[in-house]
Amino acid sequence: MLRRIQVLLLALLFVVPAWAAIEEVDFNDAQQLVRYKALIAELRCPMCLNANLAGSDAPIAADLRAEIHKQILAGKSDEEILQFLTERYGEFILYKPPLHIATSILWFTPPLLLLLGFFVLRRMLAGSRLQTAESDPLSRQEQEQLQQLLQKDQQG
Repeated sequence: MLRRIQVLLLALLFVVPAWAAIEEVDFNDAQQLVRYKALIAELRCPMCLNANLAGSDAPIAADLRAEIHKQILAGKSDEEILQFLTERYGEFILYKPPLHIATSILWFTPPLLLLLGFFVLRRMLAGSRLQTAESDPLSRQEQEQLQQLLQKDQQG
């Protein structure tokens, strides 16, 4: 009996995702569908934080997809739709925020850190080359001792 319950639960695990609703969107032409897909791919879900609207199952993502669909059918341009959503949800909703003073840290910190890393690496490598070049060669007495030790090793 326990085995049957386990099999039933396992089967339900694979069947439940099939019950998920699939959104159907109708547009007047193919260009509107292309715009819709591009917009939902480039906008972030406010609830999921790191998923776009196309890949999110959150209720707010479904609402935003419906809003974008409605605005496209109403004849709004992509810029007008993005402006509407940015005014409502802030620049957080954009995966590529525009460049201005508040977002300059987001845009310039990664390249600056990369350059700093290359500079530090270069200095470290130059320092290690300088250290090996400056190391003193063996004195004459040390060379003679080394030769004697090598000869003893070969003989013994």
